[in-house]
Amino acid sequence: MNSDTRLQALSEFLKARRSKINPHMVGLPMGKRRRTPGLRREEVAQLAAVSTTWYTWLEQGRDIKVSASVLDAISNALLLKPDERKYLFALALDEGSTNEFPAEQETLISPSLQKILKELRYCPMIISDRRCHIVGWNQAAAHVFLNFEQVPPEDRNLIRLLFTRKEFRSLAVNWDHFVKGFLAIFRMYYGQYFADQWYSQFIEEMERNHPDFQEMWNQGEVSSAPEVLIEFRHAKAGKMVFSLTSLQVQGNIDLRCSIYTPVDGTRTEEKLKRLIENKHT
Repeated sequence: MNSDTRLQALSEFLKARRSKINPHMVGLPMGKRRRTPGLRREEVAQLAAVSTTWYTWLEQGRDIKVSASVLDAISNALLLKPDERKYLFALALDEGSTNEFPAEQETLISPSLQKILKELRYCPMIISDRRCHIVGWNQAAAHVFLNFEQVPPEDRNLIRLLFTRKEFRSLAVNWDHFVKGFLAIFRMYYGQYFADQWYSQFIEEMERNHPDFQEMWNQGEVSSAPEVLIEFRHAKAGKMVFSLTSLQVQGNIDLRCSIYTPVDGTRTEEKLKRLIENKHT
């Protein structure tokens, strides 16, 4: 991401977060004649104790000097969560990682991770890299989602698959909620690795080809590891309920494990066992 793209991302994020804060949430009167939802720029500036002109320049994506203390004040004014605050700092202070992306994806999965994939027989698990490319999965994931082995390696991007494969769209009862969690993770990577030009190119492609992606992306959600309860309507097994836990793998390679744990009392694990056993009979 070059400087112009970084500043544009900063601008879009500030606008999105400002639109989500109602005056009463920060102790300000509602007032009248509000044309758009959320706070006005001058109200954010007031809360952060900066000039309206300076904040306007920041939100417009101008290349101006910023300090950590001022960004703290803006974070407080916009009620940013810790992950959102990290994203703001990364963009505003140009702190993105310059680590090169590994070229050989086949070597990413360690023997220990391979063993975890194998042992979690009844917990669908997907391993993805910082670009959300799927680099590993277990048998349970193949049964619940789709057989990723049949997807060409260059097309195994989780974000793209969520918007292009009917298996995902028909599976999740609340597809929007399901997708937003992964977009929030993807945005976290976007802020951390904005020096990687791949992100800008990928986002442009997705916005061009998928209007619903653009709508969700513009909401500016950021989260390093959202934990959500997800209900699926599987074509063969029917209702299945999982708790999604997203874990980062420590080490030189930035990998993430998305683990879907069957919720007790929903017969989900029983149905998953039957799916796998029927496949082998």
